[in-house]
Amino acid sequence: MLRVEGLNHYYGGSHTLNDISFEIAAGSCTTVLGRNGVGKSTLLKALMGVERIRSGTITFEGHDITHAAPHARARLGIGYVPQGREIFPRLTVEENLFTGLAGQKTREITPDIYKMFPVLKEMRRRRGGDLSGGQQQQLAIGRALLTKPKLLILDEPTEGIQPSIIKDIERVIHALAKRGDVAILLVEQYYDFARLLADQYIVMQRGAILKSGRGADMDKDGVRGLLAV
Repeated sequence: MLRVEGLNHYYGGSHTLNDISFEIAAGSCTTVLGRNGVGKSTLLKALMGVERIRSGTITFEGHDITHAAPHARARLGIGYVPQGREIFPRLTVEENLFTGLAGQKTREITPDIYKMFPVLKEMRRRRGGDLSGGQQQQLAIGRALLTKPKLLILDEPTEGIQPSIIKDIERVIHALAKRGDVAILLVEQYYDFARLLADQYIVMQRGAILKSGRGADMDKDGVRGLLAV
């Protein structure tokens, strides 16, 4: 579904992404791990077109999207939940969800969103800014899912969230991958969460891929030790 080849990105003279290459299949979950500042979020922004790359190619379902605008990538079927969630705090939960329908033929919030995240239905009249961090994360994921993505990109979805909601998010990601038509690309600091979800893993260091492999081999491959400070 997604193929990344030889991706290079610079901030001024700093080489922030160094010859990054990997592939993601439909119906799979790929987790990207690494210490703070190694380029994980920059990689996701580059895939979305928010950051311009210096060289390399990005192919999505056979389409070269290397130089496509972010909105064009979204229309092709790439959903993105950024770090920090970036919901609209003054809009209600329902209004936030409606923004995910921009460009869609339907103007109705599909029932499966509320089935995945029941709290959103309960709080649909509340302003987004009044929700807890975990509830806001569920809202951000629900909004992204309303765009009907074929690839869902999540940047640290467990950051600052209580364990019960982490379990809810884990359940939703499992269900999406199991459907077989959605690929998940997940940047995560919480090792156990990443290990439970990963079909394949990528460990980054200094803007490059240090190690990659099957999710089932993360313990055997010593991935936890690679993330230690």
